[in-house]
Amino acid sequence: MPLNNRLKEHRARMGINQQQLGSMVGASRQTISLIERGDYSPSVTLALKIARVFGVAVEDVFSYTED
Repeated sequence: MPLNNRLKEHRARMGINQQQLGSMVGASRQTISLIERGDYSPSVTLALKIARVFGVAVEDVFSYTED
């Protein structure tokens, strides 16, 4: 049940790195990296904070697909 994301794409569009995004949402660079790789699913709160930084709906950053 993977949670897919377009986090790296949105970061690149804004011109920010993982450390900067982490600081903006109260997470570590390592957490942002894990989310981007698909090795960690963020909490609902963190997903909403990330979407807010990008100015998009959470569904524009994250999508869920069933196996």
